[in-house]
Amino acid sequence: MKTIYITMALMITSALSLNAQDSKNKATAGIKGGYNMSSVSFDGSSETDRLHGYHIGIYGESFIGKFISIQPEILYSKQGYKIIDGSSTYTQKLDYINVPLMLKLYPVKSFFLEAGPQIGFSISHKETFDSGFILYDTEKEFEPNNFDWGVNVGAGFKSDSGVSLGVRYHLGQNDIYDEDKPKNRVWQLYVGFDF
Repeated sequence: MKTIYITMALMITSALSLNAQDSKNKATAGIKGGYNMSSVSFDGSSETDRLHGYHIGIYGESFIGKFISIQPEILYSKQGYKIIDGSSTYTQKLDYINVPLMLKLYPVKSFFLEAGPQIGFSISHKETFDSGFILYDTEKEFEPNNFDWGVNVGAGFKSDSGVSLGVRYHLGQNDIYDEDKPKNRVWQLYVGFDF
């Protein structure tokens, strides 16, 4: 965790120094979407089985220097987790509206590193239990907190035509529930297109 914060601090420091070298500003906006592979970490030690989902949304990218940009986003994201015990599977699907604010560093043309905070708002959830014989919805025993926050780190490529391809990891910092300290963990593969 400390490594992530140190990496973010180094990127911000680099951004400030690079900004002084080039005052040229340009801005783009676009749409992005992709694949989610999500899980939950309980008590900071054990992690659940992964659940497959997707995300889609919009972004705006503004360069604050020759090699650095800031990219706010608004994303609809299908997350959650599975717990498999023998022939039984418990699944919790969590839908979020996530708002990341990414600092992007372009060390070479077309390749970027990114890091930044994210807040999320839970908009719906669904629980199912598959005993191997019958599949049914539960009584929503686990009501998630409405607010989530964490940090993202990632990397990717962006072409001159505005097509980007990247990978990102979300490390949730807020407890999803009030017990056992469960936190979101999400890998994302995405493609973006500038308008």
